[in-house]
Amino acid sequence: MRLPSSSELAAMTRLALPVVVAQVGLMLMGAVDTLMVGRVSAVALGGVALGNLFFLTFSIPAVGTLMVLDPVVAQAVGAEDTEGIARGIQRGVVLACLLGLVTSALLLSVRPILVILHQPDTLIELAVPYVLVSIWGVLPFLGFAVLRQSLQALGSVRVIVAVIVVANLLNAVLNWVFVYGHLGSPALGAVGSAWATLVSRWLMALLLLAVGWPVLRSAFSPWRRQSLHRAPMFAMLRLGLPIGLHQSLEFGVFGAIGVLMGIMGTREIAAHQIAITLASLSFMVPMGVGSAAAVRVGRAAGAGESEGARDSARAAIVCGVGFMACTALVFLLLPALLAKLYTADPAVASLAGMLIPIAGVFQIFDGIQVVSAGVLRGLGDTRAPFVINMAGFWLVGFPISVLLGFHTDLAAAGLWWGLVAGLAVVATLLLLRVRQRLRGTVARTHVGDDGYRLATDP
Repeated sequence: MRLPSSSELAAMTRLALPVVVAQVGLMLMGAVDTLMVGRVSAVALGGVALGNLFFLTFSIPAVGTLMVLDPVVAQAVGAEDTEGIARGIQRGVVLACLLGLVTSALLLSVRPILVILHQPDTLIELAVPYVLVSIWGVLPFLGFAVLRQSLQALGSVRVIVAVIVVANLLNAVLNWVFVYGHLGSPALGAVGSAWATLVSRWLMALLLLAVGWPVLRSAFSPWRRQSLHRAPMFAMLRLGLPIGLHQSLEFGVFGAIGVLMGIMGTREIAAHQIAITLASLSFMVPMGVGSAAAVRVGRAAGAGESEGARDSARAAIVCGVGFMACTALVFLLLPALLAKLYTADPAVASLAGMLIPIAGVFQIFDGIQVVSAGVLRGLGDTRAPFVINMAGFWLVGFPISVLLGFHTDLAAAGLWWGLVAGLAVVATLLLLRVRQRLRGTVARTHVGDDGYRLATDP
């Protein structure tokens, strides 16, 4: 593989860094909720964890679907098509409202679903009100996603970071108020965390709209009647839905491994949580690089600059995989030290020390797959990554996890080696798909009144 140009590496880094900071900021909101509620009781923490998992399970497909704005808006920017930018963003708003209604309706089924899943009654009684409060935050949650993806595609990312910093501060203060009962508020415990997150999500969406308005004004005003036409709306949905399903399948396989760890025992799930937390933190960097790649490659595709798209793809892979190579070394060389940062329990630390090096092995694969998915998203290629993800994680990785975890002496380590196998398959196939798609001429993905077609398809 040819090395990327130094100018493209610099451009990719400038765009990726704020995106990574934003990703970490969003993760920190959940971490603060966990820290605050964890001081109330273990049951309260379990209720919030269960409620938040349920909320994310049904929300991630919608958020992923809205990532269709990456190719649509970024390619319109590359083509200098101001009308295409406006129609794409406005259709994103309409899609967010429609997806918000569907997501909210699904979340209302929280109690019967948790009962069917045989969750403990004590946790259900806390998780249900947590989710019911969180439903009121679905609209700003998806609205923020639309604004964020649009601003990223337009190259205005610093405002996103500023808004997330403010929202994190507010979330911490509101958790202190609502969870513990300060400043005249009753002590709401677990559900207080949901109220804090709800207010923070509304603030994030409204503040990002206000701060980003100078950049977004021309996209929102005037409202284009074509933005409500059904054909291009369904075209965007067909393009975006595979992204949402892709995100859900990936989230789902790691969640499923967590459930299997729980079947093995408390020590196993605790060790798994330590290792997966470390892996998730490192994953934020290539994930941000993948988002930057979608923008840079999308702009090049919109402008019809095939060599520019290839250069951007190379720069993204170098940045994402380079970082993950460094974290892989840390995970492989210092597993015991990392484990002891999270627990004083010798048994848990010992098992976590076995899982962390395995996480080190899959760091490279994880970096390749998420960056490659971002490159393909920028090209408007969303169906192939979905199929590859499903095949690699669920037809290869998960069965191997079950086989090694429950039918060999590897046990917990076997579950994680299955993840390595799945990630290796997904990373290899996605990288081959990137090579195939960038081999020839790239062109813009059209989502117009004539419907959807992938311009680079023969």
